[in-house]
Amino acid sequence: MHYSELGLVNTNNMLSTALKKGYAVPAFNFYNMETLQAILEASRITNSPIILAVSESALKYMTDDILIGMISGAQYKIGKIALHLDHGHSVEICKHAIDMGFSSVMFDGSALPLEKNIELSKKVTQYAHKFDVSVETELGVLHGIEDKNTKSDYSSYTNPDIVKDFVKETKTDSLAIAIGTAHGAYKRQTDSAKLRFDILQKIAQNIPHTPLVLHGASSIPNQFVSKINKFGGNIQHAKGIPTNQLRKAIMGHITKINVDSDSRLAFTSAVREQLYKNKKSFDPRDFLQIAKESITANCVNEIRTIMKSGN
Repeated sequence: MHYSELGLVNTNNMLSTALKKGYAVPAFNFYNMETLQAILEASRITNSPIILAVSESALKYMTDDILIGMISGAQYKIGKIALHLDHGHSVEICKHAIDMGFSSVMFDGSALPLEKNIELSKKVTQYAHKFDVSVETELGVLHGIEDKNTKSDYSSYTNPDIVKDFVKETKTDSLAIAIGTAHGAYKRQTDSAKLRFDILQKIAQNIPHTPLVLHGASSIPNQFVSKINKFGGNIQHAKGIPTNQLRKAIMGHITKINVDSDSRLAFTSAVREQLYKNKKSFDPRDFLQIAKESITANCVNEIRTIMKSGN
């Protein structure tokens, strides 16, 4: 199935427009019907373009048919929406996503030797571009755990000196870079830690027309962490990327920001509170509705205060 049949678009136009106008397109991860509905509602409220991000583990969790069925069923709401494979770690999974109807894929060869990363990235772009599917690749490694497929116990900044040749060789449409963000809820060791804007500036100078992507960039809102801990959870010392640093990164050429942990926290905090306060409740719709509303509200807030992508 081609993504156009699902009312989807690739990310090329939305990211090039964001680059010209100085905002970022949010890529929100989802895993089920509720998280999908919540993100689409945020897009409707803000009239913002949205990238629906699906990791390999989320695809396995939802299954191919259920995922495409949900996207097809939501078609009446879809306008400026891309369906994106997040952190595809093989050429085969990227091809599979394209054949399913994804409009954008990310090949993550960041942990591979440079030459192997280039070789496999080229294979993905060659296949994807035949179907007008956009491709994101990555240079540099982010510390932390996103899920069982995407995790690392070390980090390495993107080398600005190699980005131009990498983009030229691979013909990638956008490039994810490492400037100090991290996967998961523990993104900073101290409150004073800052992103490496000097590296970002050099990268932007070397590839001024290539949209840049920031992974591991959730802000980890304290109200969600506090609520989870208050109602029986145990997430201590979680630190996200401050809003002012994310805004500075956007002004410095970042055109796509991935958000996953914030939605997880918004969802979980709402469920924990609802079940704690309503101990006789056993209808999942009661707490899932509250969880959807929590994600939508947070997505709307981040679109308006961080991304600036809405109208």
